[in-house]
Parts: sequence; structure tokens; C-alpha cells
Amino acid sequence: MAGSDTAPFLSQADDPDDGPVSGTPGLPGSTGNPKSEEPEVLDREGLQRITGLSPGHSALIVGVLCYINLLNYMDRFTVAGVLPDIEQFFDIGDSSSGLIQTVFISSYMVLAPVFGYLGDRYNRKYLMCGGIAFWSLVTLGSSFIPRERFWLLLLTRGLVGVGEASYSTIAPTLIADLFVADQRSRMLSVFYFAIPVGSGLGYIAGSKVKDVAGDWHWALRVTPGLGVVAVLLLFLVVREPPRGAVERHSDSPPLNPTSWWADLRALARNPSFILSSLGFTAVAFVTGSLALWAPAFLLRSRVVLGETPPCLPGDSCSSSDRCLDGARLGGGLGVAGLE
Repeated sequence: MAGSDTAPFLSQADDPDDGPVSGTPGLPGSTGNPKSEEPEVLDREGLQRITGLSPGHSALIVGVLCYINLLNYMDRFTVAGVLPDIEQFFDIGDSSSGLIQTVFISSYMVLAPVFGYLGDRYNRKYLMCGGIAFWSLVTLGSSFIPRERFWLLLLTRGLVGVGEASYSTIAPTLIADLFVADQRSRMLSVFYFAIPVGSGLGYIAGSKVKDVAGDWHWALRVTPGLGVVAVLLLFLVVREPPRGAVERHSDSPPLNPTSWWADLRALARNPSFILSSLGFTAVAFVTGSLALWAPAFLLRSRVVLGETPPCLPGDSCSSSDRCLDGARLGGGLGVAGLE
């Protein structure tokens, strides 16, 4: 690979030879036919020339990213599926257990723009690999915290936000660099469909694994194992496409590099962006609170009605109905978030 020794390690595509080939008609630096004055509307062959990836490989990359996104939301809602057991184990109340989600969301909110900035400037595949590996290790470590160290559980949930922020803000940009127009929209819709599916699976995995193992700690040990598979798939299957190349050769306006502060000023003067962000923040606030507390609320309502025995100290809390309720709730909240 010519030039790979002198280029920054993190800022290059996986294989510079996969970029546009000299002599390809209609592409910069070519020795073939001159580029038309009209913007090129890319087809599959045009995308393959620019990205260096076949349509099948591009679709496989989207499949890997969807799997990781599903795993991402599955891990996020596993805690909600075993929240009564966590409260019983650490001998805490609702106000303390609510901090688990608060710390995670706060960390995620602060670090998402940071990883967005890094993803625009460095190799996205390696950033995601590092973030998912870190998140998997922290999640696994949180399952071994003793009952007198609840503050350590809060710390690990905050660190989980680091790993998830590194993926959620970067993965959609890879899809955007592999597809254009309606095909890009379809692929992104498939990618985000993992939100309701992963949310429901999080409740199911949390409650069912706890029932099988007889210990809620094992619920937090499922996603780290799947995270190792995700890192391997990222490393072996996903290849970094040339950043923004499809935009420069499509009918979209050309992209010009701008500074961090110029981007912030432009966004602050965009009313549609501001109102959309505020609206989605309100939706996330409501769905996030329901996602965490609704399973516990439904369990307690059944205890009050005499349909389920209470969760006594030293006993495992019943989760047979909580699993089904959580799956329905996760799917409903995920669909609501997509809408």
C-alpha cells in the first residue's frame, strides 16, 4: 500500500488502494474522459468505484453495524429488566437506583459530541473497536461489584456511556459514506430498526438469564461476550470507506471543511435543528423514564393486586411477567422513538 507508512495511522481508509482508481472516467485525477460539468448521479458501479467496496460487501458492513446497534440497546435495557433485584442486592431505594440511568445518560450526552468530532477526523473503525472493547470490559466488571460498593456500579455505568457514545455517533456516518439517496435512507432505517428490537431483547435477556442462572449478575455478563464477537466482526469485515467521497461525486452540494466553532455557530442559527433537538430531548426524557421504571411499576402493581408474591430479602424477584411486559414496552418505546 503506497504511502501508508507516511500517513497518520488513524486518519486513513483501511486500504488506500480501494479509493478511486486513476484513469476512471469522470473522477478527479483521471486520465480518461473529462468530468462532465453536470453532477454525476451515482449507480452501484459508481459507488463501487468510489468506495472500493462491492454492493454485497457494503450490505454486509451494514449488517455488522446493525448487529452492534442491537447489542448497544440490548445492553442499555438489561439493567431495567433486573432493576428490582439490583435494589434488593445493594439495599437501595428508588432514588438511588434512578442514578444508574442518570449517570449513564449524562456521560453519553457529554461524550457523544466528542466522539462525533473524533469520528470526522480519525479512522472510524478503530474508534468503534476501541469503544466497544472498553464498554464490554466495563460491563463485565460491573457484574462483580460487591454489595457495599454501589458507587462503583454508578461509576461503571458512566464508563459504559463512553463506549456507547463512541459507536452511536460514528456508525451512521459509515453508512452515509457507503450509499446515496434512497438507498442510504433504506439502510439507515434498517440500522435504526435495531432500537426497538434491541430494547425488547434487553428486557428478555436481563430477566431470563437471571432466572436460568439464579443470579442477576449473569444478566450483565451476556452482552460483553457478544461484544467480543462485535469487535472481531468490526475488525475483519468493516472497511473504512473514503470519507465524504460519495458526496463529492453525487448531485449533493460539495462539502467544504469548516472549523469546530463555525459548525457550532451554524447550528445555533438553524431554527429547525434547535427545535428538532429540543423536541427529541423531550421524547427521550419521557421514553427513558418509562423504559427504566415501567417494568418495576408493573411488578409492584401485581404485588398490590395479589397476583405476584412480594420480592423479599434473600429471594429472587419474580420476572416471568416482567419479561413479557418489558419486551412489549421496549418495542413500543423503540417504535415511538423512531417515529
